[in-house]
Amino acid sequence: MRSKTAANAILYYESGQELVEMAALTDSGDRTVFESGDKFWSGASGKEPVVRPDGLVTGGKVSEAASGSNDVVDVAALTAYLAGVLEEVAANADFAITRPASDVAKISSITVDDTGTLVEVGGSEATDTSFSSTRGAGGGPPYIPVGSIEIAQVRMTSSVAAVITSSQIFQVPGTHQERWDYPLWNENWTKGEVEFLTALSAIHTGDEPKGVYAEYYTPIFAEVPNASAFVPPENSHSVSSEQVYGGTVGSSSSSLNQGSFTARLQSGVDDGILNMKNQICWFKFFPDRLVTNKYVACQGILGIERSFPAGENIQASCTISATEEAESIATA
Repeated sequence: MRSKTAANAILYYESGQELVEMAALTDSGDRTVFESGDKFWSGASGKEPVVRPDGLVTGGKVSEAASGSNDVVDVAALTAYLAGVLEEVAANADFAITRPASDVAKISSITVDDTGTLVEVGGSEATDTSFSSTRGAGGGPPYIPVGSIEIAQVRMTSSVAAVITSSQIFQVPGTHQERWDYPLWNENWTKGEVEFLTALSAIHTGDEPKGVYAEYYTPIFAEVPNASAFVPPENSHSVSSEQVYGGTVGSSSSSLNQGSFTARLQSGVDDGILNMKNQICWFKFFPDRLVTNKYVACQGILGIERSFPAGENIQASCTISATEEAESIATA
């Protein structure tokens, strides 16, 4: 089969960015990966993504009521992310907690709803004084409405009015409390998604996780002027060996090489691509400019070394210092 050349290729670089305002990401189905629908997120300086899962940010400590009154707790002032917005909630002394109708186990959750208001959500009562860790079960914690966050749980086994003590109040992140920064996550700018280190808890109505929101920029592409010699950043592999008695022991290692290309410039001073020098930048390379469904994409720091020869074109030797291999993309 005759191999094609890249004579009709074209290389694009990230020349600008377009803002996508704070919006909900979509659960891919495993409550771990949340997708934006945009494949590429810009990493240019000042344009990095902002990810804000719903959850408590600061404050919100729940404690035994200072007033000594029955069936109430004190909730400290707090801030929380709700739908990507930082909400401030004032302290609430003597926040009422509803006891079970009889002497059985009941868990009530203290939540912040989607309007930034403290709300008690009562769990189902057990048939005895045994607590459960199962959401929605008798004696277990309740499901939390979608759009709300849980900041604490209160356990009770008596219908008789009494002071709620600190031993009845639970605020362990991930178990009794939703924090915005728990669990931690990684942002994948090459796929436009967020991946949590562990799955988010399905504690909201309908076995849903908490909301995950992000604001980001997508790249705007422009052609690299008179480009040539594009080399994508890719892994290289090497083998080393050590002689031992009776033979050799080998080991392999991998390293990510820099990408590179050459661009011919107009002035070498105010060319558009120079604006992205030393910036994290996206690149798209089409081996055939007429075939738009097959290309190579990569993201890395753009390094530029200019030369101004007397009798030849002004040009830039460019490098792409990436943290991940280039991705080959072919769509139908």
